[in-house]
Amino acid sequence: MKLLLTSGGITNDGLLGALTDLLGKPVSAADALFVPTAIYPYPGGGRNAMAAARGEASSPLCNLGWRSLGLLELSTLPSLPPEAWIPSLEEADAILVWGGNVLYLSYWLRTSGLAELLPRLDNLVYVGVSAGSIALGQLNCDFEWNRANFGPDSPVTSVEDRGTGLVPFSLWVHIDNPNPIFADHTMGNARDWARDNAAPTYAIDDHTAIRVDGDSVTVVSEGQWEYFNGAE
Repeated sequence: MKLLLTSGGITNDGLLGALTDLLGKPVSAADALFVPTAIYPYPGGGRNAMAAARGEASSPLCNLGWRSLGLLELSTLPSLPPEAWIPSLEEADAILVWGGNVLYLSYWLRTSGLAELLPRLDNLVYVGVSAGSIALGQLNCDFEWNRANFGPDSPVTSVEDRGTGLVPFSLWVHIDNPNPIFADHTMGNARDWARDNAAPTYAIDDHTAIRVDGDSVTVVSEGQWEYFNGAE
């Protein structure tokens, strides 16, 4: 798999260079699919999804100058025949997975079948933003906060604090982001969470990404990050 797991989108030239390298072509020559699914559990989710698709959100992603941009809504896929949506993934160069509720996104990645399909799509570069990155890891660092959006009998909570496990580590994002909703996203809290959960964890800010290309995992950063092995 080829992955670029970001906290705040493609926020600097280094991240854009990593994306271009993974694509093997300029963004302007690449076709992408945008996945807004994670944003829907929150008030105004539909408006925020549209703003992101238009490139009006604060995290640069859809507005990078893609040759074409399509929409892939994960919650619709179980009701569709595979031939209605899998060819779009096979033909795309990138899938852009937006932020929001990690728990909800993890549920739909599994339920839609996309989590199982992704490792077989060698042509595709997965680009995650915030929840879109966390959901590919081992554990969901936002689980306690995420599940407050759902009732105790919701099938969404059945995935508990697990991500999809497509990468052998967990992610903690938005380190020291000034937005008050991320006030607890400090390096110290990330370290404590990784230790308490025995989880290998990358803690990254909005100018950093984890690049995965097959078995190679590297950090691309013009900001701050740390790696915690979970046993410290």
